[in-house]
Amino acid sequence: MGNRLSKIATRTGDDGSTGLGDGTRTGKDSVRIQAMGDVDELNSQLGLLLCEDLPPSLREELLLVQHDLFDLGGELCIPGYRLVTDEHVAQLDAWLEKYNATLPPLKEFILPGGSRAAALAHVCRTVCRRAERSVVALDRAETLEARPRQYLNRLSDLLFVLARVLNRHAGGTDVLWQRQRGDDQA
Repeated sequence: MGNRLSKIATRTGDDGSTGLGDGTRTGKDSVRIQAMGDVDELNSQLGLLLCEDLPPSLREELLLVQHDLFDLGGELCIPGYRLVTDEHVAQLDAWLEKYNATLPPLKEFILPGGSRAAALAHVCRTVCRRAERSVVALDRAETLEARPRQYLNRLSDLLFVLARVLNRHAGGTDVLWQRQRGDDQA
């Protein structure tokens, strides 16, 4: 890999711009940089989730997702570059089917909570949804391939399911929304 990051403080961004992977510069407030930042934040949140007690296979899968998100960030960093493939999206679909098959059907909405790991998975899910919205906004400004958007959409679904799985892993269950809560207090 060489010395890609031998100098961290370049001072070239002091004017409010930043360099893209193709050498061009853009404003730090551009929709592209927003999308890249949201994907980076999601990857960081997954890193935090990985600090928890997780089933080994799930840990390995989330590490693969982190690598995929790094690739997705690279794709966003270089306009016209393609790194996320149909196989990446298909892998998420397969994991989603595998984990969802272990869960009882939902009959009520659930609250983001339960175990610490499940709550962190819910935080990852909401950050993922934000990253997806940012990629959609970028796609409206500059046409993108569909796969980055599809990947984030599937990943947010997977993170919802994994939050449920992690509550069971911790010996608990879903935290259910209570429809009638407070009606008798009026």
